[in-house]
Amino acid sequence: MIIHTPKVSDIQDKKVIVRVDFNVPLKKGANGGGTKFVVADDQRIRSALETILFLKEHGSKIILISHLGRPDGKVATEFSLEPIAFYLHQNLGLEVDFASDCVGKEVAKKANKLKSGDILLLENLRFHSEEEGNSEVFAKKIISDTGAEVFINEAFSASHRAHASIVGLAKLLPSFAGFDLSAEIKILNKILEKAARPFVVVLGGAKIDDKVSAVKNLSRLADLVLVGGGIANAFLKASGIEVHKSFMGKDATTNVKIAKEILDEHQAERTLVSDEDQKQGLPLPKVVMPIDVLAAKNQDIVDEKDVVYMELLKDVKDSEKDLDLQYLDIGKETISLYKYLLSKAKTIFFNGPMGVFENPLFAKGSRNIAKSIANNTTDFGATTVCGGGETNAVINACGLRDRFTHVSTAGGAALEFLGGEKLPGVEILKR
Repeated sequence: MIIHTPKVSDIQDKKVIVRVDFNVPLKKGANGGGTKFVVADDQRIRSALETILFLKEHGSKIILISHLGRPDGKVATEFSLEPIAFYLHQNLGLEVDFASDCVGKEVAKKANKLKSGDILLLENLRFHSEEEGNSEVFAKKIISDTGAEVFINEAFSASHRAHASIVGLAKLLPSFAGFDLSAEIKILNKILEKAARPFVVVLGGAKIDDKVSAVKNLSRLADLVLVGGGIANAFLKASGIEVHKSFMGKDATTNVKIAKEILDEHQAERTLVSDEDQKQGLPLPKVVMPIDVLAAKNQDIVDEKDVVYMELLKDVKDSEKDLDLQYLDIGKETISLYKYLLSKAKTIFFNGPMGVFENPLFAKGSRNIAKSIANNTTDFGATTVCGGGETNAVINACGLRDRFTHVSTAGGAALEFLGGEKLPGVEILKR
Protein backbone atom coordinates (compact mmCIF):
# COMPACT_ATOMS: atom_id res chain seq x y z
CA MET A 1 0.00 0.00 0.00
CA ILE A 2 1.50 3.34 -1.07
CA ILE A 3 0.19 6.52 0.48
CA HIS A 4 2.24 9.68 0.56
CA THR A 5 2.97 12.10 3.36
CA PRO A 6 3.50 15.74 2.29
CA LYS A 7 6.86 17.10 1.23
CA VAL A 8 7.82 20.70 1.96
CA SER A 9 7.12 21.68 -1.64
CA ASP A 10 3.57 20.30 -1.33
CA ILE A 11 2.54 22.58 1.52
CA GLN A 12 4.96 25.48 1.81
CA ASP A 13 3.15 28.84 2.04
CA LYS A 14 -0.14 27.13 1.08
CA LYS A 15 -3.48 27.05 2.82
CA VAL A 16 -3.77 23.49 4.15
CA ILE A 17 -6.88 21.92 5.64
CA VAL A 18 -6.11 19.08 8.06
CA ARG A 19 -8.75 16.55 9.11
CA VAL A 20 -7.71 15.71 12.67
CA ASP A 21 -9.52 13.57 15.20
CA PHE A 22 -10.07 15.76 18.24
CA ASN A 23 -12.93 13.54 19.39
CA VAL A 24 -11.51 13.46 22.91
CA PRO A 25 -13.21 12.98 26.28
CA LEU A 26 -14.22 16.23 28.02
CA LYS A 27 -15.02 16.90 31.66
CA LYS A 28 -16.26 19.86 33.67
CA GLY A 29 -13.46 22.13 34.86
CA ALA A 30 -11.85 25.58 34.77
CA ASN A 31 -11.44 26.80 31.21
CA GLY A 32 -10.23 30.36 30.88
CA GLY A 33 -12.24 31.51 33.89
CA GLY A 34 -15.51 29.95 34.94
CA THR A 35 -16.52 26.30 34.84
CA LYS A 36 -16.70 24.81 31.36
CA PHE A 37 -15.69 21.67 29.53
CA VAL A 38 -11.98 20.81 29.52
CA VAL A 39 -9.92 18.06 27.87
CA ALA A 40 -9.68 14.89 29.96
CA ASP A 41 -7.33 12.90 27.67
CA ASP A 42 -5.15 14.55 25.01
CA GLN A 43 -3.66 11.50 23.25
CA ARG A 44 -5.49 12.12 19.98
CA ILE A 45 -4.58 15.80 20.08
CA ARG A 46 -0.90 15.02 20.58
CA SER A 47 -0.94 12.45 17.78
CA ALA A 48 -1.57 15.28 15.29
CA LEU A 49 1.20 17.54 16.58
CA GLU A 50 3.96 16.29 14.27
CA THR A 51 1.90 17.18 11.21
CA ILE A 52 0.72 20.53 12.65
CA LEU A 53 4.26 21.59 13.62
CA PHE A 54 5.62 20.52 10.22
CA LEU A 55 3.07 22.73 8.49
CA LYS A 56 3.72 25.60 10.86
CA GLU A 57 7.49 25.36 10.39
CA HIS A 58 7.13 25.65 6.63
CA GLY A 59 4.74 28.57 6.56
CA SER A 60 1.44 26.86 5.83
CA LYS A 61 -1.82 28.54 6.73
CA ILE A 62 -3.34 25.77 8.82
CA ILE A 63 -7.06 24.99 9.10
CA LEU A 64 -7.98 22.17 11.48
CA ILE A 65 -11.31 20.36 11.19
CA SER A 66 -12.74 17.59 13.37
CA HIS A 67 -15.84 16.02 14.84
CA LEU A 68 -16.64 15.53 18.50
CA GLY A 69 -19.25 13.12 19.81
CA ARG A 70 -22.59 12.42 18.15
CA PRO A 71 -24.62 15.65 17.98
CA ASP A 72 -26.74 14.20 15.12
CA GLY A 73 -26.52 17.26 12.87
CA LYS A 74 -27.54 19.74 15.57
CA VAL A 75 -25.58 22.37 17.49
CA ALA A 76 -24.91 21.23 21.06
CA THR A 77 -22.70 23.11 23.52
CA GLU A 78 -21.35 19.94 25.11
CA PHE A 79 -19.93 18.88 21.73
CA SER A 80 -18.23 22.17 20.88
CA LEU A 81 -14.55 22.10 19.89
CA GLU A 82 -13.86 25.43 21.59
CA PRO A 83 -12.30 23.70 24.66
CA ILE A 84 -9.83 22.08 22.26
CA ALA A 85 -8.70 25.48 20.97
CA PHE A 86 -8.19 26.61 24.56
CA TYR A 87 -6.21 23.43 25.33
CA LEU A 88 -3.96 23.83 22.28
CA HIS A 89 -3.03 27.31 23.48
CA GLN A 90 -2.92 26.77 27.23
CA ASN A 91 -1.24 23.34 27.36
CA LEU A 92 0.64 22.99 24.07
CA GLY A 93 1.68 26.58 23.42
CA LEU A 94 -0.04 26.93 20.05
CA GLU A 95 -1.81 30.16 19.15
CA VAL A 96 -5.11 29.00 17.71
CA ASP A 97 -8.05 31.03 16.46
CA PHE A 98 -11.50 29.45 16.67
CA ALA A 99 -14.49 29.77 14.36
CA SER A 100 -17.98 29.07 15.71
CA ASP A 101 -18.95 27.09 12.58
CA CYS A 102 -17.14 25.04 9.95
CA VAL A 103 -18.69 26.90 7.00
CA GLY A 104 -20.09 30.36 6.45
CA LYS A 105 -19.09 34.02 6.54
CA GLU A 106 -17.15 33.89 9.81
CA VAL A 107 -15.07 30.98 8.52
CA ALA A 108 -14.36 32.78 5.25
CA LYS A 109 -13.37 35.97 7.08
CA LYS A 110 -11.03 34.26 9.53
CA ALA A 111 -9.51 31.96 6.91
CA ASN A 112 -8.84 34.93 4.66
CA LYS A 113 -6.86 36.64 7.43
CA LEU A 114 -4.55 33.69 8.04
CA LYS A 115 -0.83 34.36 7.68
CA SER A 116 2.01 31.89 7.32
CA GLY A 117 2.14 29.61 10.35
CA ASP A 118 -1.28 30.67 11.69
CA ILE A 119 -3.75 28.05 12.92
CA LEU A 120 -7.54 28.16 12.71
CA LEU A 121 -9.76 25.49 14.31
CA LEU A 122 -13.29 25.19 12.93
CA GLU A 123 -16.33 24.11 14.92
CA ASN A 124 -17.63 20.54 15.05
CA LEU A 125 -18.27 19.12 11.57
CA ARG A 126 -21.12 16.97 12.85
CA PHE A 127 -23.21 20.02 13.72
CA HIS A 128 -24.09 19.62 10.01
CA SER A 129 -25.85 16.40 8.96
CA GLU A 130 -24.18 16.73 5.55
CA GLU A 131 -20.88 15.65 7.11
CA GLU A 132 -21.96 12.09 7.89
CA GLY A 133 -23.99 12.04 4.68
CA ASN A 134 -20.76 12.55 2.70
CA SER A 135 -22.30 15.51 0.86
CA GLU A 136 -20.14 16.74 -2.01
CA VAL A 137 -21.89 20.11 -1.78
CA PHE A 138 -20.82 20.36 1.87
CA ALA A 139 -17.22 19.42 1.03
CA LYS A 140 -17.13 22.03 -1.72
CA LYS A 141 -18.56 24.60 0.69
CA ILE A 142 -15.78 23.92 3.20
CA ILE A 143 -13.18 24.39 0.48
CA SER A 144 -14.72 27.55 -0.96
CA ASP A 145 -15.17 29.21 2.45
CA THR A 146 -11.67 28.34 3.70
CA GLY A 147 -9.82 28.72 0.40
CA ALA A 148 -8.01 25.44 1.12
CA GLU A 149 -5.45 24.35 -1.48
CA VAL A 150 -4.25 21.06 0.04
CA PHE A 151 -5.91 18.36 2.17
CA ILE A 152 -4.19 16.19 4.78
CA ASN A 153 -5.91 13.31 6.57
CA GLU A 154 -4.52 12.99 10.09
CA ALA A 155 -7.55 11.14 11.45
CA PHE A 156 -6.87 7.44 11.01
CA SER A 157 -9.32 6.70 13.81
CA ALA A 158 -12.13 8.20 11.69
CA SER A 159 -10.97 6.84 8.34
CA HIS A 160 -13.33 3.88 8.38
CA ARG A 161 -16.15 6.40 7.84
CA ALA A 162 -17.03 7.63 4.33
CA HIS A 163 -17.79 11.16 5.53
CA ALA A 164 -17.47 14.47 3.67
CA SER A 165 -14.38 15.57 5.60
CA ILE A 166 -12.67 12.20 5.13
CA VAL A 167 -13.54 11.22 1.56
CA GLY A 168 -15.21 14.26 0.01
CA LEU A 169 -12.34 16.69 0.60
CA ALA A 170 -9.77 14.12 -0.53
CA LYS A 171 -11.56 13.81 -3.88
CA LEU A 172 -11.50 17.54 -4.49
CA LEU A 173 -8.00 18.58 -3.38
CA PRO A 174 -4.40 17.37 -3.67
CA SER A 175 -4.35 14.96 -0.72
CA PHE A 176 -1.79 13.45 1.62
CA ALA A 177 -1.58 11.30 4.73
CA GLY A 178 -0.56 12.89 8.00
CA PHE A 179 2.56 11.53 9.66
CA ASP A 180 0.64 9.75 12.42
CA LEU A 181 -1.83 8.18 9.98
CA SER A 182 1.10 6.92 7.92
CA ALA A 183 2.73 5.41 11.01
CA GLU A 184 -0.53 3.67 11.94
CA ILE A 185 -0.79 2.10 8.49
CA LYS A 186 2.81 0.89 8.58
CA ILE A 187 2.54 -0.86 11.95
CA LEU A 188 -0.80 -2.48 11.11
CA ASN A 189 0.45 -3.60 7.70
CA LYS A 190 3.40 -5.22 9.43
CA ILE A 191 0.98 -7.24 11.53
CA LEU A 192 -1.10 -8.19 8.48
CA GLU A 193 1.79 -9.16 6.24
CA LYS A 194 4.46 -10.62 8.48
CA ALA A 195 3.28 -10.96 12.05
CA ALA A 196 5.64 -13.09 14.11
CA ARG A 197 3.81 -16.11 15.44
CA PRO A 198 2.08 -17.07 17.61
CA PHE A 199 -0.17 -14.08 16.84
CA VAL A 200 -2.76 -13.53 19.56
CA VAL A 201 -5.69 -11.09 19.37
CA VAL A 202 -7.35 -9.93 22.59
CA LEU A 203 -10.86 -8.54 22.07
CA GLY A 204 -13.20 -7.12 24.65
CA GLY A 205 -15.28 -4.07 25.47
CA ALA A 206 -18.94 -3.18 25.41
CA LYS A 207 -19.21 -1.91 21.81
CA ILE A 208 -19.45 -5.36 20.31
CA ASP A 209 -21.86 -4.94 17.40
CA ASP A 210 -19.02 -4.21 14.96
CA LYS A 211 -16.39 -6.35 16.68
CA VAL A 212 -18.22 -9.66 16.41
CA SER A 213 -18.11 -9.38 12.62
CA ALA A 214 -14.45 -8.35 12.67
CA VAL A 215 -13.59 -11.51 14.58
CA LYS A 216 -14.50 -13.45 11.43
CA ASN A 217 -11.43 -12.12 9.64
CA LEU A 218 -9.19 -11.85 12.68
CA SER A 219 -9.82 -15.46 13.65
CA ARG A 220 -8.50 -16.50 10.25
CA LEU A 221 -5.48 -14.23 10.57
CA ALA A 222 -4.53 -14.93 14.20
CA ASP A 223 -3.47 -18.13 15.92
CA LEU A 224 -5.68 -17.39 18.93
CA VAL A 225 -8.45 -14.91 19.72
CA LEU A 226 -9.00 -14.34 23.43
CA VAL A 227 -12.37 -12.75 24.14
CA GLY A 228 -13.66 -10.87 27.17
CA GLY A 229 -16.18 -8.21 28.11
CA GLY A 230 -19.44 -7.94 26.21
CA ILE A 231 -18.09 -9.71 23.13
CA ALA A 232 -17.36 -12.84 25.18
CA ASN A 233 -21.00 -13.03 26.24
CA ALA A 234 -22.12 -13.42 22.63
CA PHE A 235 -19.67 -16.30 22.14
CA LEU A 236 -20.65 -17.96 25.41
CA LYS A 237 -24.32 -17.76 24.43
CA ALA A 238 -23.53 -19.16 20.97
CA SER A 239 -21.78 -22.09 22.70
CA GLY A 240 -24.88 -22.92 24.68
CA ILE A 241 -23.47 -21.55 27.93
CA GLU A 242 -25.72 -19.56 30.25
CA VAL A 243 -25.06 -15.80 30.33
CA HIS A 244 -28.22 -14.81 32.27
CA LYS A 245 -28.87 -11.08 31.67
CA SER A 246 -25.40 -10.16 30.42
CA PHE A 247 -24.96 -7.48 27.77
CA MET A 248 -24.48 -8.86 24.25
CA GLY A 249 -24.78 -5.69 22.17
CA LYS A 250 -27.66 -3.67 20.82
CA ASP A 251 -28.52 -6.44 18.37
CA ALA A 252 -27.89 -9.46 20.57
CA THR A 253 -29.63 -11.95 18.28
CA THR A 254 -27.47 -11.05 15.28
CA ASN A 255 -24.29 -10.97 17.34
CA VAL A 256 -24.93 -14.42 18.76
CA LYS A 257 -25.68 -15.72 15.25
CA ILE A 258 -22.38 -14.35 13.90
CA ALA A 259 -20.52 -15.75 16.90
CA LYS A 260 -22.04 -19.18 16.20
CA GLU A 261 -20.93 -18.98 12.55
CA ILE A 262 -17.37 -18.17 13.63
CA LEU A 263 -17.27 -21.02 16.13
CA ASP A 264 -18.67 -23.46 13.54
CA GLU A 265 -16.08 -22.35 10.97
CA HIS A 266 -13.18 -23.06 13.31
CA GLN A 267 -14.60 -25.96 15.34
CA ALA A 268 -12.17 -28.48 13.89
CA GLU A 269 -9.11 -26.24 14.26
CA ARG A 270 -6.78 -26.44 17.23
CA THR A 271 -3.82 -24.24 18.08
CA LEU A 272 -0.99 -26.00 19.85
CA VAL A 273 0.48 -23.74 22.51
CA SER A 274 3.72 -25.40 23.57
CA ASP A 275 5.90 -25.09 26.63
CA GLU A 276 9.44 -25.61 25.32
CA ASP A 277 10.93 -26.42 28.72
CA GLN A 278 8.52 -29.25 29.45
CA LYS A 279 8.04 -30.12 25.78
CA GLN A 280 4.30 -30.24 26.26
CA GLY A 281 1.51 -28.83 24.17
CA LEU A 282 -1.88 -27.39 25.03
CA PRO A 283 -4.33 -27.72 22.11
CA LEU A 284 -6.90 -24.95 22.16
CA PRO A 285 -9.76 -23.81 19.91
CA LYS A 286 -9.13 -20.75 17.77
CA VAL A 287 -11.52 -18.60 19.84
CA VAL A 288 -10.84 -18.91 23.56
CA MET A 289 -13.66 -17.86 25.90
CA PRO A 290 -13.73 -17.15 29.64
CA ILE A 291 -13.91 -20.19 31.91
CA ASP A 292 -15.01 -18.14 34.92
CA VAL A 293 -16.48 -14.69 35.51
CA LEU A 294 -17.41 -12.10 38.10
CA ALA A 295 -21.10 -11.23 38.01
CA ALA A 296 -23.51 -8.85 39.72
CA LYS A 297 -27.01 -7.42 39.37
CA ASN A 298 -25.60 -4.30 37.74
CA GLN A 299 -22.28 -2.66 36.95
CA ASP A 300 -22.69 0.15 39.49
CA ILE A 301 -22.51 -1.88 42.68
CA VAL A 302 -19.98 -0.70 45.27
CA ASP A 303 -19.99 -3.52 47.83
CA GLU A 304 -17.79 -6.54 47.12
CA LYS A 305 -20.39 -8.69 48.91
CA ASP A 306 -22.66 -8.17 45.90
CA VAL A 307 -20.13 -9.71 43.50
CA VAL A 308 -20.83 -13.31 42.50
CA TYR A 309 -18.01 -15.60 41.35
CA MET A 310 -19.17 -18.10 38.72
CA GLU A 311 -17.38 -21.03 37.11
CA LEU A 312 -18.36 -21.72 33.50
CA LEU A 313 -17.03 -25.26 33.26
CA LYS A 314 -19.95 -27.13 34.75
CA ASP A 315 -23.71 -26.85 35.25
CA VAL A 316 -23.98 -23.83 33.00
CA LYS A 317 -26.18 -25.09 30.18
CA ASP A 318 -28.21 -22.27 28.66
CA SER A 319 -31.81 -22.17 29.82
CA GLU A 320 -34.74 -19.81 30.06
CA LYS A 321 -34.32 -19.46 33.83
CA ASP A 322 -32.19 -16.33 33.82
CA LEU A 323 -30.94 -15.05 37.14
CA ASP A 324 -30.78 -11.30 37.73
CA LEU A 325 -27.04 -11.30 36.97
CA GLN A 326 -24.68 -9.79 34.43
CA TYR A 327 -21.15 -11.02 33.66
CA LEU A 328 -18.93 -7.98 34.35
CA ASP A 329 -15.33 -9.25 34.40
CA ILE A 330 -13.30 -12.35 33.65
CA GLY A 331 -12.47 -14.52 36.67
CA LYS A 332 -9.16 -15.57 38.24
CA GLU A 333 -8.84 -18.82 36.26
CA THR A 334 -9.45 -17.04 32.96
CA ILE A 335 -6.87 -14.41 33.91
CA SER A 336 -4.31 -17.16 34.58
CA LEU A 337 -5.12 -18.94 31.31
CA TYR A 338 -4.97 -15.76 29.23
CA LYS A 339 -1.70 -14.64 30.87
CA TYR A 340 -0.12 -17.99 30.06
CA LEU A 341 -1.23 -17.83 26.42
CA LEU A 342 -0.05 -14.23 26.08
CA SER A 343 3.36 -15.16 27.48
CA LYS A 344 3.85 -17.43 24.45
CA ALA A 345 2.81 -14.84 21.86
CA LYS A 346 5.22 -13.02 19.52
CA THR A 347 2.60 -10.58 18.22
CA ILE A 348 -0.39 -9.24 20.19
CA PHE A 349 -3.23 -6.93 19.21
CA PHE A 350 -5.31 -5.67 22.16
CA ASN A 351 -8.68 -4.00 21.61
CA GLY A 352 -11.21 -3.61 24.38
CA PRO A 353 -11.20 -4.22 28.16
CA MET A 354 -12.09 -7.54 29.74
CA GLY A 355 -14.86 -6.09 31.89
CA VAL A 356 -16.43 -2.94 33.28
CA PHE A 357 -13.02 -1.58 34.29
CA GLU A 358 -14.43 1.80 35.34
CA ASN A 359 -15.71 0.04 38.48
CA PRO A 360 -12.74 -1.09 40.65
CA LEU A 361 -14.66 -4.26 41.51
CA PHE A 362 -14.49 -5.33 37.86
CA ALA A 363 -11.11 -3.88 36.80
CA LYS A 364 -8.83 -6.74 37.79
CA GLY A 365 -9.20 -8.69 34.54
CA SER A 366 -8.41 -5.73 32.27
CA ARG A 367 -5.48 -4.58 34.38
CA ASN A 368 -3.92 -8.03 34.57
CA ILE A 369 -4.22 -8.63 30.84
CA ALA A 370 -2.77 -5.18 30.05
CA LYS A 371 0.18 -5.79 32.37
CA SER A 372 0.78 -9.24 30.89
CA ILE A 373 0.91 -7.83 27.35
CA ALA A 374 3.22 -5.01 28.45
CA ASN A 375 5.55 -7.50 30.15
CA ASN A 376 5.70 -9.55 26.97
CA THR A 377 6.93 -6.43 25.14
CA THR A 378 9.70 -5.56 27.57
CA ASP A 379 10.73 -9.06 28.70
CA PHE A 380 10.40 -11.10 25.51
CA GLY A 381 10.45 -8.53 22.67
CA ALA A 382 6.96 -9.25 21.36
CA THR A 383 5.30 -6.78 18.99
CA THR A 384 2.33 -5.40 20.94
CA VAL A 385 -0.28 -3.00 19.58
CA CYS A 386 -3.31 -1.66 21.44
CA GLY A 387 -6.11 0.49 20.09
CA GLY A 388 -9.36 2.12 21.11
CA GLY A 389 -10.37 4.69 23.69
CA GLU A 390 -11.33 2.20 26.41
CA THR A 391 -8.18 0.14 25.87
CA ASN A 392 -6.02 3.26 26.09
CA ALA A 393 -7.83 4.25 29.29
CA VAL A 394 -6.89 0.90 30.82
CA ILE A 395 -3.21 1.12 29.95
CA ASN A 396 -3.08 4.77 31.07
CA ALA A 397 -4.59 3.83 34.44
CA CYS A 398 -1.91 1.15 34.79
CA GLY A 399 0.92 3.48 33.67
CA LEU A 400 1.79 1.18 30.77
CA ARG A 401 1.64 3.50 27.74
CA ASP A 402 5.41 3.36 27.14
CA ARG A 403 5.56 -0.41 27.40
CA PHE A 404 3.63 -1.20 24.22
CA THR A 405 5.22 -1.32 20.79
CA HIS A 406 2.49 0.98 19.46
CA VAL A 407 -0.47 2.70 21.10
CA SER A 408 -3.02 3.44 18.41
CA THR A 409 -5.50 6.30 18.63
CA ALA A 410 -7.90 4.16 16.62
CA GLY A 411 -10.27 1.50 17.84
CA GLY A 412 -12.85 0.64 15.20
CA ALA A 413 -10.63 1.71 12.30
CA ALA A 414 -7.69 -0.42 13.43
CA LEU A 415 -9.98 -3.36 14.06
CA GLU A 416 -11.56 -3.11 10.60
CA PHE A 417 -8.15 -2.67 8.95
CA LEU A 418 -6.79 -5.82 10.61
CA GLY A 419 -10.04 -7.57 9.80
CA GLY A 420 -9.37 -7.07 6.09
CA GLU A 421 -11.78 -4.19 5.51
CA LYS A 422 -10.97 -1.36 3.09
CA LEU A 423 -11.04 1.97 4.92
CA PRO A 424 -12.56 4.71 2.72
CA GLY A 425 -10.33 7.42 4.16
CA VAL A 426 -7.20 5.41 3.44
CA GLU A 427 -8.22 4.04 0.03
CA ILE A 428 -8.83 7.55 -1.33
CA LEU A 429 -5.26 8.53 -0.42
CA LYS A 430 -3.83 5.83 -2.70
CA ARG A 431 -4.57 7.88 -5.79
